[in-house]
Amino acid sequence: MAGGFGAATGGTEFEARITPLVIISCIMAASGGLMFGYDVGISGGVTSMPEFLKEFFPTVYKNQQDPGLTGNYCKYDNQGLQLFTSSLYLAALLATFFASYTTKTLGRKMTMLIAGILFLAGTAFNAAALNLAMLIVGRLLLGCGVGFANQAIPLFLSEIAPTRIRGALNILFQLNITIGILVANLINYGTSKLTNGYGWRISLGLAGIPALLLTVGSLIVVDTPNSLISRGKLDEGKEILRRIRGVDNVDPEYLEIVEASRAAAEVKNPFQNLLKRRNRPSLVIAIVMQIFQQFTGINAIMFYAPVLFQTLGFKSDASLYSSVITGLVNVLSTLVSVAFVDKAGRRMLLIEAGVQMFLSQMGVAIVMGLKVKDHSNNLGHGLGILVLILVCSFVASFAWSWGPLGWLIPSETFAAEARSAGQSVVVSTNMLFTFVIAQAFLSMLCHMKFGIFFFFSAWVFVMTIFTIFFIPETKNTPIDEMNDRVWKKHWYWQRYMDDFEDGPKSKDQV
Repeated sequence: MAGGFGAATGGTEFEARITPLVIISCIMAASGGLMFGYDVGISGGVTSMPEFLKEFFPTVYKNQQDPGLTGNYCKYDNQGLQLFTSSLYLAALLATFFASYTTKTLGRKMTMLIAGILFLAGTAFNAAALNLAMLIVGRLLLGCGVGFANQAIPLFLSEIAPTRIRGALNILFQLNITIGILVANLINYGTSKLTNGYGWRISLGLAGIPALLLTVGSLIVVDTPNSLISRGKLDEGKEILRRIRGVDNVDPEYLEIVEASRAAAEVKNPFQNLLKRRNRPSLVIAIVMQIFQQFTGINAIMFYAPVLFQTLGFKSDASLYSSVITGLVNVLSTLVSVAFVDKAGRRMLLIEAGVQMFLSQMGVAIVMGLKVKDHSNNLGHGLGILVLILVCSFVASFAWSWGPLGWLIPSETFAAEARSAGQSVVVSTNMLFTFVIAQAFLSMLCHMKFGIFFFFSAWVFVMTIFTIFFIPETKNTPIDEMNDRVWKKHWYWQRYMDDFEDGPKSKDQV
């Protein structure tokens, strides 16, 4: 921990057991991450399949078959191909504002059900696509599902989990994302070997399995006490709280939730409330973390891993196989975060990973700059393995830090009256910059060449400095005590926690 910059942690530990109901509910809810991860992984593999490109993107197919036409770095530079990947995130960006309303008025459980139904509809369109329009409609429906799922699930996990294991249970969502990516990579590897030309349909259609899991899971889980109480269902909320905590004496936690819900109910305009001075620290950190998360370059690698490895000279099979390796590293490294996030803390994981990601990206940039030119590739087997190791090192460090913590920290730091609107801003910001990266990466790779990895390295350096100075430690702090236990004790953010939010401000308070 960097001395002097983290908040002192501690706080009330409400009486609670780790009950089977909590574990089952969290596992079922987190299955939404499987769908999100599967889509991230599947799109990169499908867009490198010749049969898919020949049917929907013939220009890219021609470039793939004869790289001499455009060079190593530019053979996949196509706005339509990038739109296939990025359209999902544009839809998610818009859907999250509707999801904010349903999360607050219908509850977390119902919002997850809506997400599951949208996922199923999008999968059907994609698997049956006869033209590019059907393909894009399917992606847009999937994007709406992502918007609803990413709005509800992190809130659900943060609110239902006991304080002492909140970080580990919340990271189940990110763990399922990584498992989804790995499964997608394995399926792409298998379907790419089919000779009937329908491998891509199978890859896209199998997204129906995680979609069905989320739909069924959302029917099984209980809604959170916070959600029930905020909607006036006090007795039901208290009974659910008693069941998920496994103890009879839940009055202290119940009364704290009731008080937080009462304060939240007084807020007439949640999004306007977000701009209040006391909410500024959590809002700034939430937005900045989403921007930083995307500008690590992780989704550029995860979306287009097979394409990237083919650019480096790996053959089609080898590129998909390398993607499977990075997907496996992604899953195993997320387990590291599950094990240590509530022990070592959030800040230590973020700072260590920042250093590792920076060195890994710099290494890839240097090797590519020296060996991979537009119309020549002198990478060789040994350096090819080195690049794969560096990419795995980068993916590993991201998976135990900015991947899960980019969702966890915002979901646990907003005050109750700002939580639903705040999560909406988190998801929409994340989707906006995911869209930007997905739409721009192949063009950036074409024009910046190996310099794109220097670009991402610079961002990693900046975000690590930001973490050291501005991101507080939140481990072991009850979710409704963040203001008192975290923000008021932080060297910088404490200035926004004065007791005169609605009164006149001196110049140094603005």
